[in-house]
Amino acid sequence: MQTLSTNSLINLKNLYKSDYLAWYEMTLEQIKNNQLNEVDLDSLSEVLENLVRDTKRSGESYLRQIIIHLLLIEYWQAESINRRHWAAEIVNFRSDLETDMTTNLRKHLNEEKENNYQKAIKYVIAKTGLKKNIFPDQCPYTLEQLIDDDWFSDTINIEF
Repeated sequence: MQTLSTNSLINLKNLYKSDYLAWYEMTLEQIKNNQLNEVDLDSLSEVLENLVRDTKRSGESYLRQIIIHLLLIEYWQAESINRRHWAAEIVNFRSDLETDMTTNLRKHLNEEKENNYQKAIKYVIAKTGLKKNIFPDQCPYTLEQLIDDDWFSDTINIEF
């Protein structure tokens, strides 16, 4: 089995910095061809760490948007005319979130649900001028409810 020379590794690292798409393609080919000793592991590790972080951040963003729109529907009576629009947005966010959903992402979202609920409340207060004391201290929705395509709170009263 041939070992990767120091110059080849430096060239791979430079390729990663200058043309990451070409680096991705080359790394993928190396893995497919079982040339694992030639893979730039440092850069691959960085790519995977970024992918994990971005997937979690994206999932949290969709979850937070779902919570925000549920809160707008339930609590912002002055703008109740927008309820169906917000419900449609929830349907869209749930669909997008489902695309990336995995067991590990579901676990992460459940662990971060309360944190995202608090962020959602801050957003809703800034948008609406509502007072914080009208919202429950803890998220009134389970993760299963938040990601269920067919679920809307009974107080929302939206049917499809």
